[in-house]
Amino acid sequence: MDKTMERKFLKTTVAGILMENGFQAAEPSAMETLVEMLFSVLSQMGNSSRRYAEVAGRLEPLGADVMMGLIDMGMFKNASSLLAYAKRSNRAVLPSPVPSVQPRQTSNLQAGTRLPHPSYMPSYMPAFPDPHAYIRTPTHKQPVTEYEAIREKSAIQKHELEKSLIKFLLKTGPTESLFLNQENDCFALIANKPQQPAYFSALLPQDQVFDEDPDETEIPVPTKKIKFKKDIQIKEEFDENEEQENENEEEEDINNGDETESKPEEPIDNPFLRPVKYPAAP
Repeated sequence: MDKTMERKFLKTTVAGILMENGFQAAEPSAMETLVEMLFSVLSQMGNSSRRYAEVAGRLEPLGADVMMGLIDMGMFKNASSLLAYAKRSNRAVLPSPVPSVQPRQTSNLQAGTRLPHPSYMPSYMPAFPDPHAYIRTPTHKQPVTEYEAIREKSAIQKHELEKSLIKFLLKTGPTESLFLNQENDCFALIANKPQQPAYFSALLPQDQVFDEDPDETEIPVPTKKIKFKKDIQIKEEFDENEEQENENEEEEDINNGDETESKPEEPIDNPFLRPVKYPAAP
């Protein structure tokens, strides 16, 4: 137990003893002195009682050990006087102090009403918990299906989307101001890009055209002769490349033959390390 609590209980006991003897008030210093004296007496009595219990081979002291401790201290005359003092009629019992602010009673959160026990369950069984613990509880609202609410929500979303796009264009693109002072950005407007002529876009409806095809905008030019010449050039380049490859293969075969004559080739088991075999020329 905390020492402050011990001294509080001893102070209450000393106050009760003083009221039994006719005292109505006491100074704080006198009360502290009496509390210290009572604490010393009780501590000495407890220590002596514990020693007698340990000598007798017990862990906890008995009433006889307490009597022996009181006899050693010179405070015990006979058992009858001790019992008569314990059963005195004019004992003063001081009530515990009432707190100035009453503690608030905490109420447990209860969702719904608890169901009673059915007829086949005995009464000593524990009560059912709250219904949300074993019955399905919806944790989301039902979707709104009214036409007016849906139209209003879609209109609000569209308006917010337009506002956000306008703010984005004002921050990233060129802007114009209603006033001559360019530093005033309170009434910024998106800069208009005029087209020449202005009525040209109105004459060409593009409601369903999303991406312009660049191939369609170009004017086709007849290029049959140009294509034919290009095909001839590509074929000649291809033939020249084949002739160069064949010459390279012949040189490599001659070099490989010289090496084989000088050093006998060892068979290679690993297919990834074998020399490349070129296909025969047509």
